[in-house]
Amino acid sequence: MIAIFSDTHSGSGHELEGAALEAAREADAVIHAGDFTTEAALDAFQAECGHLYGVFGNVDEPAVVDRLPEALTVEADGIRLAVRHRPEGGETALAMFGRSRDADVVVFGHTHRPTVVDADDVVLVNPGSHAQPRGYRPGFATLDRNGDRARGTIREPDGTEIERFEVLLGR
Repeated sequence: MIAIFSDTHSGSGHELEGAALEAAREADAVIHAGDFTTEAALDAFQAECGHLYGVFGNVDEPAVVDRLPEALTVEADGIRLAVRHRPEGGETALAMFGRSRDADVVVFGHTHRPTVVDADDVVLVNPGSHAQPRGYRPGFATLDRNGDRARGTIREPDGTEIERFEVLLGR
């Protein structure tokens, strides 16, 4: 299982609880789309996760920016994910970013709004913010491979389902 987070915005820790904390601990890979805010928050995430892959966001302190890339591509359980924080240029630019990296899924954050968009040959996923939803439902996402597909779910930290989605791998 892959767990996906973004926009922690913490001065001290990972701010994970309930089903979100359980997913982070049990995942084979954890993806974070930026805005940990502090190095303490990044360190706390790393302490909970076996394999954390993250990018820096626009409010991350310099120590976080020094440790993380602006964008990355990760392959986990046969699912190729392209990750960045800001959705600059909107859905079209995000889809182009994913295509340029031969990704199945583009993970992004910044808006704090849980979002899934099927952009034909790539799926765009913003898990929302598990800790600072800013008027939206708090969220995180999980992906599980099932043959030539990945099944995803966006949930609230307590486990309440927000949305299900499916990704056809290697389109």
